[in-house]
Amino acid sequence: MTPDEYLQGILRREAVDTGIFSPVRNVQGQLQPVIQEWAGSHLLSISPSGSFAKGTANHSGTDIDLFISLDHNTSETLKEIYNSLFQRLTSRGYIPKRQNVSINIRATGYSVDLVPGKRQDAYYDDHSLYRRKADTWTKTNIATHIRHVVLSGRTSEARIVKLWRDQKGFDFPSFYLELTVINSLAGQYFGTLSSNIWKVFEYLRDRFCIARIIDPANTNNIISDDLSVAERARVKAAAEQALRATNWSQIVV
Repeated sequence: MTPDEYLQGILRREAVDTGIFSPVRNVQGQLQPVIQEWAGSHLLSISPSGSFAKGTANHSGTDIDLFISLDHNTSETLKEIYNSLFQRLTSRGYIPKRQNVSINIRATGYSVDLVPGKRQDAYYDDHSLYRRKADTWTKTNIATHIRHVVLSGRTSEARIVKLWRDQKGFDFPSFYLELTVINSLAGQYFGTLSSNIWKVFEYLRDRFCIARIIDPANTNNIISDDLSVAERARVKAAAEQALRATNWSQIVV
């Protein structure tokens, strides 16, 4: 078996059904009444986002991200919005976990990340999100994120690197990871999957710790700030270990 056959086999095993009849989409219907009750008339929409919408999800990872869009007239602060959603989920019997911009729950057997955001005005799709780790907020555009990743042509590489991250057990936020994969292969020929991923590991070893990764929807939002110096060093160390492997099964299974 060649390296590419091995990696393609993993991608097939980890494939996620993102079609309109995907069972995981039923989660949105289940959560809709709870979110509608919480948001009231301020709710604009609930839509799949994150890895599920970008085509970078793996079966063994988070099952779906749901972006909750609230109108710009919502009076609560972003921190109040985030905390009140957490409290509402708790009161409805879920066991929510606070993440950076999302809240994770289990619903009908699926892992779901809920991302609440307030639309900045009535005319554009830019939203403000609460960033819990920094106790601040950021402007972004989820639709721009989705387009950027989908059109990059690097979703297969991102899926393998995500699986490697999950199996090695270190922190590397998914959007930061996706942008890093895209940046590490910028200007590269669309070669074999294995050679591309090897280039990603070399980038993680050589340039990742000092690379400045910027949100394509907001140049003031520095995505690379989402990890500390020590956390970036752990990613680098894991990449160095991968580059010392003698076969792919030592890197990802």
